[in-house]
Amino acid sequence: METLLTVAALNAHFGRQQVLSSVGFSVAAGEKVALVGESGSGKTVTAQALLQLNPEVRLTGSIRLAGEELLGVGEKRLRQIRGRDIAMIFQEPMHALNPLFTIGRQIGETLTLHLGLTAREARAEAIRLLLRTGIQDAAEKIDSYPFQLSGGQRQRAMIAMALACQPRLLIADEPTTALDVTVQAQILQLLDELQQEMGMAVLFITHDLNLVRRFADKVVVMRGGLVVESGKVVQVFSHPAHPYTAELLASRPGILDAEVQESAALPLRLQARDITVSYRRKAGWFSQRLVPVVQQVSLDVPAGQTLGIVGESGSGKTTLGHALLRLLPSQGQIRLDDMALQDLRGRRLRHARKDFQVVFQDPFSSLSPRMTVGQIVAEGLALHQPGLSAAQVRQQVIATLTEVGLHHEMMERYPHEFSGGQRQRIAIARALILKPKLILLDEPTSALDATLQKQVLQLLRSLQRKYGLSYLFISHDLAVIRAVAHRVLVLQAGRVVEQGVTAQVFDKPQQPYTRQLLAAALPGS
Repeated sequence: METLLTVAALNAHFGRQQVLSSVGFSVAAGEKVALVGESGSGKTVTAQALLQLNPEVRLTGSIRLAGEELLGVGEKRLRQIRGRDIAMIFQEPMHALNPLFTIGRQIGETLTLHLGLTAREARAEAIRLLLRTGIQDAAEKIDSYPFQLSGGQRQRAMIAMALACQPRLLIADEPTTALDVTVQAQILQLLDELQQEMGMAVLFITHDLNLVRRFADKVVVMRGGLVVESGKVVQVFSHPAHPYTAELLASRPGILDAEVQESAALPLRLQARDITVSYRRKAGWFSQRLVPVVQQVSLDVPAGQTLGIVGESGSGKTTLGHALLRLLPSQGQIRLDDMALQDLRGRRLRHARKDFQVVFQDPFSSLSPRMTVGQIVAEGLALHQPGLSAAQVRQQVIATLTEVGLHHEMMERYPHEFSGGQRQRIAIARALILKPKLILLDEPTSALDATLQKQVLQLLRSLQRKYGLSYLFISHDLAVIRAVAHRVLVLQAGRVVEQGVTAQVFDKPQQPYTRQLLAAALPGS
């Protein structure tokens, strides 16, 4: 195959700090190449360097597209290449799409700038592109703003925008990370089909090695700004030559050291019966109707065990979790040990909250950027144990940070100074300091690479064993659920379709929907 992209001796500096060192790889026309590595390995910096998107980065070396040297070309030529010859889709389309413009206007802008189409022609072509990327009601959705679309629809719209000019190279930077397993599979299949139709090359950046196996022809492994190994996916994954590659391949979380104790022999920590959550939706000029989003859900969580909650986006996973912790109004019965949570109000409910805490998906959003780590972790103590002295608070914060693997010297620093894995440990420390009985973990590892995932999951397991914690673990990553959950509950459109011991549900699913989820997430398993 003819070589389309050649990167040679590429170096990148942020000020005096070198973040890429002599990076080199090639992509042939029509080839699918995966760029993998841990957070901070240089994957995204490399991708952005190809289009020179970050003016703060100083680049040296060579980037050649079909023989043309891109480093050093003028901004006018770069604007012609961006979108026309090389296009990029990003991990989080809600951040990458302009919230002030409709999807149609954003796709149309690419078509008018690069292809010279009129506004009417651009609109017609945008509708065609949206239909091709799987948005069936494209004629209506074209006038929607990004916030009015689901995560999968936003990603499809971004793909439509990227492919509008039929680029020779598509850079896909973690395009499926925030999506549930069935939408992930659909997006991956869509990219595969479009790549074959258009004959374009794809540079696929991901930390999910399972996706690399399913999608890519070749893999380039990065660590600390260096390429440590590259080659055909089958060869590299079967016989890794570099110890780091072998470490990455071994980083999938191992299955729970399951003594899956007889649940009947354990005291119940959380009991929920017939939980229903409804939202009010406008039904006319002056009327509203109740729309149920979680319906008649019942579950039990024994002390010291984990219940995994799985399902597609929109299935009601997070809504159910928030309802169980009284963060949303609901109908039904909820008991935490001997407390009837649904009966608690006001001060009594606030006092009870020390027993159930939450760790969210994105610690960067859930941690206040204006507070130091020490202040963030101590915040719960100020509310629930106001009688503690400053010295006692500091002592507890240091002990809790140590418990989650962080040094006490980090107390005076701010969240932006930490890596994703460290921020998630801070969020766990904030929940743990109150010594709760139950923690809701809402997609706590989805934004982390495989090695950080494994570290966080090992930490959660050790804390569970030490303190007898019960977890409600929400995730779209079924490999993670299989690794950590004693029992699993499968939600579809707000209803329980299946629940039971994790091994039994995964090995012998009874319902077609469960089999569909497992096939999308764990092909061939």
